Amino acid sequence: MNKQNTKLSRENAIHEGKAKIIYKTTNPSLLIQYFKDDASAFNGKKKGQIEKKGECNNDISSNIFSRMESDGFKTHFVEKLSAREMLVKKVEIIPVEIVVRNIVAGSLAKRMGVEPGMPLSIPVVEHYYKDDDLGDPMINRFHMIAFNLATDDEIDYIEVEALKINEWMVNFFDRIGIILVDYKLEFGRSPDGILLADEISPDGCRFWDKATKEVLDKDRFRRDMGKLTQTYEEMRHRVLGG
Repeated sequence: MNKQNTKLSRENAIHEGKAKIIYKTTNPSLLIQYFKDDASAFNGKKKGQIEKKGECNNDISSNIFSRMESDGFKTHFVEKLSAREMLVKKVEIIPVEIVVRNIVAGSLAKRMGVEPGMPLSIPVVEHYYKDDDLGDPMINRFHMIAFNLATDDEIDYIEVEALKINEWMVNFFDRIGIILVDYKLEFGRSPDGILLADEISPDGCRFWDKATKEVLDKDRFRRDMGKLTQTYEEMRHRVLGG
């Protein structure tokens, strides 16, 4: 992609979220994801910044997407353009976050009345309607079909793909000394079919160190645990070296 395609300007921005800005390019089928240092939690109620977060998340996501593509998964990733920019295929995001859980933590611990840290006998797949104003409510496939969020076939595909991705991710992170506790995935429609989209990073995953159980994700920001930049840099170091 040439220089004029990658030059970012405010008039080319088509969407700004909590952690990224999406820019159009001269190719209508390609977009640029720009990773910000902005951090938020509790559906945007807590806000702040984590120095170098955008650079780390771009490196981590680009590396993982590239590995996944090599292993046959279909993602929106095309290439890493710069420290904070990722070139991606344009997709129509399905407005449902897919959460995959391997260990009890966060809202699942509260919902089920158990202590965080309990391994689940099978991975749990949950669906959440993407709407901060509503608090991203948990929904099921009946809601998704009734409200035209996704078709029955699309839901089947996404759930099967999420479990395949989970197996791949659990194995990858285990090799670099990380427990993959839980995480969110987003999928989008494209001419190439449904693609894994968004990002895979400490922003949307719970990572615990395998040996010490130290938290290595955005929970450190949520819970005011400190060592924010160091945590993101540690995860980048492990992923890129894995």
